Parts: sequence; structure tokens; C-alpha cells
Amino acid sequence: MTDLVTTINLAAMYGLIGVGISLTWAGLGFLNLAHGVTFAAAGYGAWWAQENISGHPSVIFLGGIVVGALAGAIICVSVFLPLDGKLNWDFRSIIASLGLSIIGVNTYLLVFGPQRKSIDFLFGTTKFKLGETTITATKSGAIISASVVMILLVVGLRRSRIGLGVRALTQNPEGAALVGIGRKQAAFAILMVSGALAGFAAVLLSQVFYPEPNIGYLPLLKGLIVALLGGLGSILGTVIAALLVGATEAVTIHYLDASWVLLTQFALIAVVLLVRPRGIAGILEATRA
Repeated sequence: MTDLVTTINLAAMYGLIGVGISLTWAGLGFLNLAHGVTFAAAGYGAWWAQENISGHPSVIFLGGIVVGALAGAIICVSVFLPLDGKLNWDFRSIIASLGLSIIGVNTYLLVFGPQRKSIDFLFGTTKFKLGETTITATKSGAIISASVVMILLVVGLRRSRIGLGVRALTQNPEGAALVGIGRKQAAFAILMVSGALAGFAAVLLSQVFYPEPNIGYLPLLKGLIVALLGGLGSILGTVIAALLVGATEAVTIHYLDASWVLLTQFALIAVVLLVRPRGIAGILEATRA
């Protein structure tokens, strides 16, 4: 039962990061390696809101989400818009986002220093038992809130005008352009939503990944693992992949050691991609050719 609770808890948070990466690739063909910097920026935003506005959980969450969305907009303006449609766009956008990531880390170091920042417990410190397993308010709150956000995202993609535009770009970019769906306008929406999801995840993970300059690298890696495993562009595949990655991590820590986690997760990717080269439920890359 403990492993199951840990699996769901990790999957809920890694899924938020993985969905953002997957959406960015599906709608824009952009593999955003600056997503980790967005995560770190959101963590600092949540900490700043706590220290300067209010320690209420809603204010802390809002600080992380707003800063995450703004970071997504900055990535759009500084990387996507200048390079979109240019020669070797795919390769140049990856290099540019990686460069922006390095700039971001050094900026955080100059502005905030190397020390970790602490964020208060957002869901309290109460605990309850489910069978023999003790579940903390932090875990239960993270699972419920992340699940609600994922459901709202799926509903938004299916029902809203922006969501329909994103789905059209995902399925047929040329057809979307013919019916007047602007790629540049959609890029702002996609990258800001992706940043907001990373911001929400950064706040939920703030008791594990304390805000500090280099904190975004591991969440970025986890998000990439989830997105690649699920199939870039598939929300359903990303959710399933997040559960698999969370289960792998929980079982590895329980029976082996935390130092084995990345090894077992990369082994999981190798096995799944050998069976399904495009991931669990990925979009056929032939549609981009």
C-alpha cells in the first residue's frame, strides 16, 4: 500500500511536468529544454509570494503558477518566435532553449544566491492511516489537487476554443493554418499553459525540491522521461507513463536504493520503446513529415 500511495503521488506531479513538455512538442514541434528553468522560476515565485505577500497556500500557489506562466511567455518570445520557420528550426530551438536554461540558472544564482529557500507545508501536517499505511496531508493534497488540474486541462483541451486550436495544430498543422488558427498565437497559449503546469508542480514538490538555482534539472529529466515514454503529444499516454515512472521509482527506492532510480527508469524507457517505438500512445511522427 505504501508503494501504491507513493506511485500515485509521484505520478500526479511528474505527469504535470510531462504533459507540459508533451503539449509543447505536439502543438509546436518544440522540445523545450528550458522547462526546468521554468520549474525553478516558479519555485522562486512561490517563495517570494510567501515572504512578501502572504503565507496563505492560495497565494503561494498563485505565485508559482503566475511566474511559471510568465516564464513560458519569455521562452516563447526569446526562443520560439525568433526561430520558428527558420532553417534547421528543430536543432536550433533545442540549442537556444538549452542556452536559455544555462542563462536562467546563473541569473538565479546571482539574484537569489546558492542557498535553498523553504516553503511552508501547504496542506498542513496532519496524517491519517489507510490500512497499515500512514498518509500525510502533503501527499493526499498533492494527489487530489494535481488530479483536479489534469481533469480541468483535458476538459479545457476538448471544450475551449484555445484547446480546439491546440488539438488542430497537434493533428494537422497545415490544415489548422488553412482555417485561420495562428501558430504564433497558439504558441503563447501552449507555452504559458505548460509553464503554469510546471509552476503548479513546483509548488507541490516544494517540500522535496526546495527552490535553488539548479533545482530544475531533475524535474526536467523526469518530465522528459514521462513524455518520451508516453509518446510525445499524447496526454493519455503521458498519464500512463507517469504512473509507470512513479511505480518504478517507488519500487526501486523500496527494494534497492534511491541511487538506482534513474537507471531503472531509463531501463523502463528502453524496454517500452523496443516494444512501441513511438511510446505508449504517441502521435505518428509521419504526420509531421
